[in-house]
Order: sequence, then structure tokens, then C-alpha cells
Amino acid sequence: MIVGPRKRVKWCMLKFYEARDGLEARQLIDALTAHRIEATVLGEYLSGAAGELPAINFPWVWLINNQDLRAAQDVLDGFLASRGNLPRAGPWVCENCDAQVDAGFEICWKCGEKRK
Repeated sequence: MIVGPRKRVKWCMLKFYEARDGLEARQLIDALTAHRIEATVLGEYLSGAAGELPAINFPWVWLINNQDLRAAQDVLDGFLASRGNLPRAGPWVCENCDAQVDAGFEICWKCGEKRK
């Protein structure tokens, strides 16, 4: 069997977004992962090394493959647009199983039915 030369894939990690804190960074990672975009958080724990000095250090979300930039930007736009727009209403009752579900959720915790 003759094996030809391997194709080289050009990709590299790309510094994508500076989050306010580790929680925001992880939420964005979850949103990107839901769209099958690989990403990681770097610098999340550096503030712990500062001791008692104030550290202005924010975690960065990095894209694993810089070719995902366009799709990741769309996800980020939606993520930022929805930030702070949590429902102000109270809990809702699932029409399928009558379970009470907290206002921040769109899917019933008991049966998995979407909110209608």
C-alpha cells in the first residue's frame, strides 16, 4: 500500500473573548460547545496567585480552531444579547406533568417538556 503525503491542516488557537469572571467564561464555553465549537478558558485561576494585592485579571475564552471564528462570533452575539434578559416572571407549571419549574428554565426538570 502506498501512502501519499499527509495534508497539513492550518489552524491555531485564537484569543476570542475576555470574560468578566470565570462564570461568564464557562457559560460562553457551554454555548459554544452546544454549537460544536471547541474552546477553552485560560487565565481563570491567575488571580489566586496575587495574594492580598488586587488583581485585575479576567479569564479569556480561546477558540481551539481559528476557522470557527465566524460561527463563534454569531454565538457570542446571541450570548451577549441574552445576558441580563432573564425572565422576571415567577415559576411556571408544566402542562405535561404539572411540575413547578423555576422561571429561568424553559424545559421541565421532571419530564423534559419545553415551555409552551
